Amino acid sequence: MRTRHLAVVATLAVAVYLVLLAGRAVELLRSGEPVAVALGAGVLVLPLLGAWMLVATWRSGVQIQRLARRLEAEGGLPDTSDLPRRPSGRVDTAAADSWFDERRAEVEAHPDDWRGWYRLAYAYDIAGDRKRARTTMRKAVELEAVEADNGAR
Repeated sequence: MRTRHLAVVATLAVAVYLVLLAGRAVELLRSGEPVAVALGAGVLVLPLLGAWMLVATWRSGVQIQRLARRLEAEGGLPDTSDLPRRPSGRVDTAAADSWFDERRAEVEAHPDDWRGWYRLAYAYDIAGDRKRARTTMRKAVELEAVEADNGAR
């Protein structure tokens, strides 16, 4: 819960910044001077882009949290507590690679199961490959949505 509170505070801080930035953009647009108006139009893009990023990030987080709750209820959340760790707390590289290979085999055996994709995304994350972790988690979210749609019919 503490992480969620921190995320809310950070989001509010960014939102305040975006509102202030939008205010500056409007001031520039109202000045009537061609250079200031052009600059104001350019600056106005930044808060719009920032707002879109905030919404997309929160939406993704909510979807991932929903999957985590489902997996937890099913007893299928990934457990790395028994993996050896470095003094920094990160999982040992060889252990992370081995654990990753097991998750990849799970996905190859059941490519349409979102649960395996979720665990594979977690494996990418503990291996330090955040980009692939995000891509793989998006795949898990997509597959879970398909499963939910098929279950609703």
